[in-house]
Amino acid sequence: MAVHLNYPVMTERLRLRPFTRGDVDAVFGYRGREDVARYLFDPPLSREECALAVQQRVTQTDLVEEGDRIILAVERADDRALVGEVSLIWRSQEARQGELGWIFHPDFQGNGYASEASRCMLATAFGPADLHRVFARCDARNEPSWRLMERLGMRREAHFREHGLFKGGWDEEFYYAILRRDWVAMRASAGE
Repeated sequence: MAVHLNYPVMTERLRLRPFTRGDVDAVFGYRGREDVARYLFDPPLSREECALAVQQRVTQTDLVEEGDRIILAVERADDRALVGEVSLIWRSQEARQGELGWIFHPDFQGNGYASEASRCMLATAFGPADLHRVFARCDARNEPSWRLMERLGMRREAHFREHGLFKGGWDEEFYYAILRRDWVAMRASAGE
């Protein structure tokens, strides 16, 4: 399986596209914030660290072999404001599994952008990528994130309690997943 998408990928209100070097300030606008970094593995990033992150993301646009990732900038279609990013990581070739992720600027949350962009990535996962199962994970305290997983039709499969140290305290993590057949059934029942 090799997945090479035609960019930008359009949804009703959004453009999902590869990152460019011109995105550094917009990415710093959310990755440099303490409230965004709270549940991420990284601390708030400096502008220079954001520049390095964007430089890496510029080429992360295709799935060719296990471990590859697609990380896309999410823009509003009407004004091209960069509101966040979504990712799909090919975690297992043999088990046909991937991991979905997202980071959105708090100023743009509550508008359904993360749901819309994540649904697009799930369509890629279960369409061109032909994955069997996609999972996502988050800190158990990150209610907006696990609520999004539930809106996407994902089921909570695990609650890892105090399974590791994270930023000076014990980490509680939720794992959610959705199977291809459940995604297809959900879309069929919605008339899509």
